Amino acid sequence: MKSSNRISALLWADILVAFALFVMQDYLTDVWNLSFTHAAAILNLWNGMSMVLQPFFVVLVDALLGNFTMLLISSTAYSLGIGFVAMSTPPVLGTCNRYEQECIGPTQKPLFYAGMALIAVGVAGNNVSLKPFLQEQEDRNLDAAPNFCLKIAGAVFVAIVALVGAIALPYVKPWSLRFGIPAICTVVATALFLTGLCCYRYDRRGAEGSQVKSLCRARMIPMLTTFVFCGVVSSVGNTYFVEQASNLNRNLGKWKVPPQVLLLAQKAAATVVSEALKSQGVAAGKGVVTAISFAVLCCITAARMELRRLRIVRRHGLLEKPDEEVPMSIFWLIFQFVLLACLEKFLEKSVEKMNEAEFPDDEGERRYPDNLAKGVSGLGFMCGVLSVYVVGEVSGRGGNASWFQDTLNTSRLDRYYWVLAALGAVNLFVYAVVGLCCRCFNR
Repeated sequence: MKSSNRISALLWADILVAFALFVMQDYLTDVWNLSFTHAAAILNLWNGMSMVLQPFFVVLVDALLGNFTMLLISSTAYSLGIGFVAMSTPPVLGTCNRYEQECIGPTQKPLFYAGMALIAVGVAGNNVSLKPFLQEQEDRNLDAAPNFCLKIAGAVFVAIVALVGAIALPYVKPWSLRFGIPAICTVVATALFLTGLCCYRYDRRGAEGSQVKSLCRARMIPMLTTFVFCGVVSSVGNTYFVEQASNLNRNLGKWKVPPQVLLLAQKAAATVVSEALKSQGVAAGKGVVTAISFAVLCCITAARMELRRLRIVRRHGLLEKPDEEVPMSIFWLIFQFVLLACLEKFLEKSVEKMNEAEFPDDEGERRYPDNLAKGVSGLGFMCGVLSVYVVGEVSGRGGNASWFQDTLNTSRLDRYYWVLAALGAVNLFVYAVVGLCCRCFNR
C-alpha cells in the first residue's frame, strides 16, 4: 500500500468523525437535557480550542517534533478522544440503558469532557501536519498522469466517506454506535498509518528562530483581529443552525433526510467555491471584504429563516411544545449553510494570498500567519459564547424577557442574528479602514 493511502486514511476518519459530531448539539440537549445555549457554549469552546492550538502546534512541529511525530500524537489523541465520547454514553459504562439525563452520572461526564479535549488536540494536530506530511510522501518518480489519477481516486473516496457520514450514519439510532462506529474507524485509520513507519520519508525541517522572524514580518497581523467576527459567525454553524434544524420537517418525498445533509451541502458549496477561486483568483484584501460580506448575509438570512420558523411555531400553537415537529422544510436552512461555506472559503483563500505576498519564496514560513489566522478565528468561536451571554443579559434588563430562554421556540434567536449582522457591518468598516491604511486591497 502506498504511503499516501495510509496517511489519507486519517483524513477519511476525520471526515466521518466530523459528521458524527455535527449532531452533538442534539445529543447534549436531548440526552444531557442542557439548554441549547449551554450546549452551544460547550461546543463553541471546544471548536475554538481546537483552532487556537494550531499556531502553537506549528511552532512545536518546526522547532522540535516534525510532522510525523505530531501526526502520531494527534491521531492517538483523536482515537482516544472519540473512544472516550462513545464510552461516555450511558449504556456503555453506566448501570442505566436509557439515553436520558438521569443516566448521565459521575463516570460519563469526566469521560465526555476528556474525550472532547483529546479530539481538540487531534483536530489541531491533523490540521497542522496531515497535508504537509502527505506532500513529503509524494512519489517524485511518478509522472503527472499517474499522480493526477491518484488524486482523483482520493477525491472520489473522500466523497464516498462524506456520503456515508451524511446519509448512512444518521440511521444508526443508538448514540453509543453513532460515536462508536467513527471511533472504530479512527482506530483502524491510526493503525493503518502506523504500518508505514518503515516506508515514510521524514523531513525534519529545523526552523530555528524562523517562526519568530515570520510573525514579525507578517504585516497582516493588525488585520487578523477583524477575523474574530468571522469566527463568531462560523461558531453558529454547528450549534444554533443545528438547533434550528432539529425539529423541522425533513421529508423529501417519502424519504426522511438526516440533518447531516445540511453539512454535506455546506461541504459541497465549499468545494465549488474553492475550485472557482483557484481558476478565477481573488485579491487578498478584496477576498476578506467578500468574506465579511458573506458573514453579514449569512446572519441576515439566518435571522429571516428563524423569524419564518417562529411564525409557523406560533401559528400552530407549538411555543410550549419544543419536541413537536415544525411544519417547515429543513431545506430552507440550506441557504445559510451555503453562505457560511462561502464565508469560510473566501477567508481561507484570502489568507493564502496574503501569505504568498508576504513570503513569495518560502512556502514553509507561510504556515505561521495562516495558522495564526485560524487561531484568531478560534478566539472568535470563544467570543461567540461571551456574545450570547452579554446579549442575553442586556436583552433581559428592565423586566423584559431575555432573548435566550430554555427552548428555541420561546427564544428570539433571530434578534441575536440581527445583532451579529450589525456587528459585521461595523467590522467591515473597520477592516476597510485598516486595509486602506495598509494599501493591501489589491495584493
